[in-house]
Amino acid sequence: MTATLHPPVLSGRDFLSSLDLTPQDYRAVMDTAHAMKRGEFRGQKPLDGLTLAMLFEKASLRTRTTFDVAMYQLGGHALTLTNQEIGLGTRERVSDVAQNLERWVDGIMARVYLQSTLIELAQHASVPVINGLSDSLHPVQLLADYQTLEERFGDPRGLKITYIGDGNNMANSHIQMAVLTGADVTICTPVGYEPNGKVLIDALAAGARVTLTSDLEAAVSGAQVLYTDVWISMGQEGEAERKRRAFDGYCVTPQMLDRIDADGIFLHCLPAHYGEEVVPEATEHRKSRVFDQAENRLHAQKALLYHLMADRQPRW
Repeated sequence: MTATLHPPVLSGRDFLSSLDLTPQDYRAVMDTAHAMKRGEFRGQKPLDGLTLAMLFEKASLRTRTTFDVAMYQLGGHALTLTNQEIGLGTRERVSDVAQNLERWVDGIMARVYLQSTLIELAQHASVPVINGLSDSLHPVQLLADYQTLEERFGDPRGLKITYIGDGNNMANSHIQMAVLTGADVTICTPVGYEPNGKVLIDALAAGARVTLTSDLEAAVSGAQVLYTDVWISMGQEGEAERKRRAFDGYCVTPQMLDRIDADGIFLHCLPAHYGEEVVPEATEHRKSRVFDQAENRLHAQKALLYHLMADRQPRW
C-alpha cells in the first residue's frame, strides 16, 4: 500500500544554509528522505506541473543529476542553465535574472561561486532559492550526509564526527549541522586553513559542540565518522602546490580508517582528488559509505524539493 506524504513544512522558503531549518524542519525532511528511499511514495507526483531552474556557475555531476532526476521522479521538470547562457552578474544583473525566472519557474537551484549571489537571488525572487553550493556553504550535501549517518547510527545527537582537511564550505556546513543536530564535530585542519570564524563563533554561541584542532592523531582516534573533502576547490587551482605542502600527512588512507571506531564509517562528498586528500583504497574500504552518501543526494534533495515546493499551484 502506498503511504501518504505528510504536509510540506518549508513552503515557499529559501534554503541557503542548514540553519534555514529548525530541528523540527530537519526531522521532517529526513523522515521524508528515508521514506522516499524505502519507496513508500513510489508513483506519487506531488510536483506535477512545477519547474525548477538549475543555474550552474560551477561544473557538476551529483548536484545536476540528482536535482534533475528528483524533479522528474516527483512529476516536475528541471531546466539546466549554464553560466555561458546567463552570465550571472556580467551579462545580466543577478536581480534581473531572479525577477525573470520567478515569472516562469517555481523554484531556483543555484551552484555558484559566491554566497552573496544566492542571497541576491533570494532577495529578488518570490520563488524558493536553493543553495546547490557556494564558496561558503554546501547545505544540500549535508542533508545527504546526515541521511547516510542516520542509516548507520540513528539519531546523530552526540555522534563523534571528525572532518579533516581544508576549512572550506564543507567544514563550515559541518559546523552549522552541529548546531542543528547536536552532533559532536571536530574540524582538524592545519594552522592557517581554519573554517570561517563567524560561522564557528556563532555555532559555539548557540551551544554547539565543535572542536577546532590541528592535532590529526587525536582528531582521528576513536571518531565514529571520518570525513574529508578536496583541498583545492574549483577556482583555487593557483593555490595547489602551497596547499599540498600544508596538508602533507592529511591524506585519508586505510591505515587511518583503522584508527577510527571499530563501527565507524568514512565519508567524502566527491569528487575525490586521489593522491591528495584520499587514496582509492579508502573509498573502497569496508568502512566507506562514500557511494551510499552520493546516492542519498537524490533522496535528501527529493525530500527538500517536496517540502519547499509541493504547496505551489501549477502555472497552467
